[in-house]
Amino acid sequence: MRRPLISSTLASSGRHGPLVVACALVLLAGPALGTAHADPDRPGAGAGSGGRGGGPNLEEIRKEIERLHDKAESATDAYNAAESATKKQRKRIVELAKRIDTAQGKLDTLHDTAGAMARAQYRSGGVPPAAKLILGDDPEDFLRGLSLTHKGQQATRSFIGTLTETRSQLRGDAKDASDAWQKLEKTRKKKAAAKKKVNGRLKQAKKIETGLKAEERERLRELEDEAAEAKQAKWLKSGVLDGLDGKASPAGRRAIEWATKQLGKDYVWGAEGPDTFDCSGLTMRAWEAAGVRIPRTSQEQWKQLPHVPVDRMRPGDLIIYKKDASHVGIYVGDGALLHAPRTGRQITVEGAGSMPILGVVRPDK
Repeated sequence: MRRPLISSTLASSGRHGPLVVACALVLLAGPALGTAHADPDRPGAGAGSGGRGGGPNLEEIRKEIERLHDKAESATDAYNAAESATKKQRKRIVELAKRIDTAQGKLDTLHDTAGAMARAQYRSGGVPPAAKLILGDDPEDFLRGLSLTHKGQQATRSFIGTLTETRSQLRGDAKDASDAWQKLEKTRKKKAAAKKKVNGRLKQAKKIETGLKAEERERLRELEDEAAEAKQAKWLKSGVLDGLDGKASPAGRRAIEWATKQLGKDYVWGAEGPDTFDCSGLTMRAWEAAGVRIPRTSQEQWKQLPHVPVDRMRPGDLIIYKKDASHVGIYVGDGALLHAPRTGRQITVEGAGSMPILGVVRPDK
């Protein structure tokens, strides 16, 4: 049987946050944060439950399922990025539509004014005001009319300039709207393609798991735990935590406290709460609860947030995983990570070194 998840204890930690996390890890994690102790004589240990009995090689199956979930997570990040871009592009189109509507109304008014001016000139016989002044007999009328004509000419030039500028603005906004719509359509296609990839990988992984017997699935989970424990033990043995005593910032403590309350909730790809989360949806909401806005995806969190060395990380920092930065979790201290693992799993706490670390970022640096 699997050891009890340390998240079951942390779920009741409430306002105590990182302190309870640290205590629970020391008391309950056991080999999860230290050396892994696999029993080489147990059926299926090491290379899996295959071999003499001719059954499935569960270690190979574990690696294949892990590979499929890695690919699904990469596609999930692509989906999240497309979803974020779609929201921005829709907002831009709405803004442009409002500007186009305003400009069109202004242009209609200017056209009405231009029509009135043309009709007035027609009624006067089509003779320009300046010509009328020259042809007039009264010098005083000429001087008064000269000033009025000058003002009229200025008004006419201003009117023509406004009309030209409004037409130009309308054309520009219409082109921008067309470009924005084309970008939106491309993003929608990217989003649909990413969704198809996610569902395809998850379907493959599920098919493999459901093809196993109940005891094989249980052993598969044990192998997953053992692999994670072995990686964590190797990471700790490297001395990465030696001398690491950074304290969480006030915002970092709030982020951890909020994230701790989400323990046990299901991972759902593309979700950002409040009932289900994917990995970056959880970190984004945790830091949002702490009063800090960060990017939606783990890849953008890696690109945009300040980097800090692993040997200087502190609780509340985000650890980015895998070469493509497709996974992220919150460091809670004592070598532990709080994260939303993958489809079929719940938000939990486990060794921060159980996955390949790309680097660490600090949202409130």
